Amino acid sequence: MKIHVLQHSSINTLGTIEEYARTRNHLLESTRFYETKSSPKLDSFDLLIIMGGPIGVYDYKENPWLRKEKEFIKQAIEAGKPVLGICLGSQLLADILGARVYENEYMEMGWFPVRAIAEGKESDFLKGLPEESTVFHWHSRTFDLPAESVHLFESECCKNQGFIYGGRVVALQFHPEVHEERIESLIRRFGDGMADGPFVQKKKEMLGQRKYLAETKEFMFLILDKFEKMVYEINI
Repeated sequence: MKIHVLQHSSINTLGTIEEYARTRNHLLESTRFYETKSSPKLDSFDLLIIMGGPIGVYDYKENPWLRKEKEFIKQAIEAGKPVLGICLGSQLLADILGARVYENEYMEMGWFPVRAIAEGKESDFLKGLPEESTVFHWHSRTFDLPAESVHLFESECCKNQGFIYGGRVVALQFHPEVHEERIESLIRRFGDGMADGPFVQKKKEMLGQRKYLAETKEFMFLILDKFEKMVYEINI
């Protein structure tokens, strides 16, 4: 499988996605639209992954390249490519698919559970995934569900934690790809700007969570295995 990743910041590294690609012998390439004017060719990848980043989906003035990235993602969706959006990536997908992105009532930063939605359990995508998982969050925004999408996950803080659209486009507001180094880099870069709140953990609560790190890695691998199967079924 050929995986292509869109990155928005050096802080938002690939985490366990890189480990997955290496252990499964998949090709992994990336594009940073904020550094290049070139878009990858649609026939150069099987799976598109859109990472997180410290920007908003409407921040065109500060990030003029954002319109080009959105157009590319739209083309990938229209071409029938499997697409996974994580955090900012999920918000970009929601926006491209016609839904609103806005500030959530609370910031959500740290390890908090997400639960599978009853409606989403009818989707093949959730089969084999745990009904509840404690995963890492780092966001202040949320989104409405696009028309014709299926709601997948919710948390106590944020109702819309994920959806699937057209059977191939998956948005996850949380971060299933993190490892310890990734969390440390987020805290180091943005920790001073964290406001207190009911869903904002302290540094000591975020770091050293071996059980959660192991579970979230397994969750990420299960998600990517589903995309691998999806790609295989498309290509046969």
